[in-house]
Amino acid sequence: MTLKWKIENSIFDSLFEADVWADSIANEMYAKLYDGYDTCDYKIAYGLAFRLAAIEEFRVITDNSIEDRYKVWVMPSTKGRIFQ
Repeated sequence: MTLKWKIENSIFDSLFEADVWADSIANEMYAKLYDGYDTCDYKIAYGLAFRLAAIEEFRVITDNSIEDRYKVWVMPSTKGRIFQ
């Protein structure tokens, strides 16, 4: 499975600004424009992971690398589904 990533280098001064930005990214991910987001700002990753975790259809995965890159991506959740 190939993931569609949005990669940006924006850095915000406050958690509030980063959270407003993360809200718009969460909407794009909910609309399935992207599966994952790659950023150098931990505040955006934090806000995005928190917002995506509230969506029951998503399983949220996070990772950070040695290069100070933070990744947040989603997979379909199996919660509430009945398998036959």
